[in-house]
Amino acid sequence: MGNKIKYSLIVPVFNRPDEVAELLESLLKQQRDDFEVILVEDGSTVPCRGVADAFADRLPVRYYAKSNSGPGQSRNYGAERAEGEYLIILDSDVVVPEGFLSAIDRELADAPADAFGGPDRAHPSFTPIQKAINYSMTSFFTTGGIRGGKKKLDKFFPRSFNMGIRAEVYRQLGGFSPMRFGEDIDFSYRIVEAGFTTRLFPDAWVWHKRRADFRKFYRQVYNSGIARINLSKRHPGTLKLVHLLPMMFTVGVLLLAVLAFVALVFIAVGSVSDACRSHCCRCCNMGHVMACMGVLLLVVSLVPIALYSLLIFVDSSVKNRSMHVGLLSVPAAFTQLMGYGFGFIDAWWRRCVRGKDEFQAFAKNFYK
Repeated sequence: MGNKIKYSLIVPVFNRPDEVAELLESLLKQQRDDFEVILVEDGSTVPCRGVADAFADRLPVRYYAKSNSGPGQSRNYGAERAEGEYLIILDSDVVVPEGFLSAIDRELADAPADAFGGPDRAHPSFTPIQKAINYSMTSFFTTGGIRGGKKKLDKFFPRSFNMGIRAEVYRQLGGFSPMRFGEDIDFSYRIVEAGFTTRLFPDAWVWHKRRADFRKFYRQVYNSGIARINLSKRHPGTLKLVHLLPMMFTVGVLLLAVLAFVALVFIAVGSVSDACRSHCCRCCNMGHVMACMGVLLLVVSLVPIALYSLLIFVDSSVKNRSMHVGLLSVPAAFTQLMGYGFGFIDAWWRRCVRGKDEFQAFAKNFYK
């Protein structure tokens, strides 16, 4: 390995030794040797020290263990000890392709950038649920494609699962804030607000495993919805229409559910009244009308959800070449949108209506 380190790869870790092993294995295949790997154990009960030691003779890896403080502060801990010209922030559940660092190098050679990031993909070995969750997080029909790695006309805001920044800029801005969720977007906003350049590197992508089940995925996106309100408080003017869509979707689904319930009541009452036709013709006619109205309302309430589900199923099945993944993408999409939506509404109520600050509103959730 050369004397000068260009890239310091910083990876915060919390109870994921197996995934860290997969990441380090992929780094062995990089086409460059001017990098170091810094693992920061964030108060794990299942540490990855043994994994780091197993790779120590093949990779320039350094391992640090500290008490739990969240991913942002763990990245800062690693950055303080990094020696590279650029800091590459990776999540512990990613795997990088062979040309990852070479792609970054080519982009920087073409045009300088103070901060940058790449998209994520689903590896063929991922489980169907992981592929479905990856689809829901990157599809145009769920997130508007804002996380799909496409070129955009406005500013690009790197995400911490695959984020690079000049070490000098990182330290000048003080790194990540104490936010427990949304801290990467907060940092990206501060990078842009300080006048530094950011760019998407489309070829510097990673395979991102994300969550392995819908329960954990719901909690993740719920926290993301909360973080969006917190970010809008920290950075006024950053709340865009696309950030409101999951909340609007959630309210819409709830209203359709209420409409479906009303429809079922109409059908039930109408059926009972219709059963009494021999006793009262007026009741019979009224019951028939109510039953017909109930059926109509039920169709109106179910058709939008059915059409959206069909759209997700077909699009995901084609993109993933799997009807199984397409089928799982339907609950993944609803989990993603409604989890985010409920978190957004919760934070809006606590922060905007009740006027609580970030710490007061979510001390139990984030700042233990």
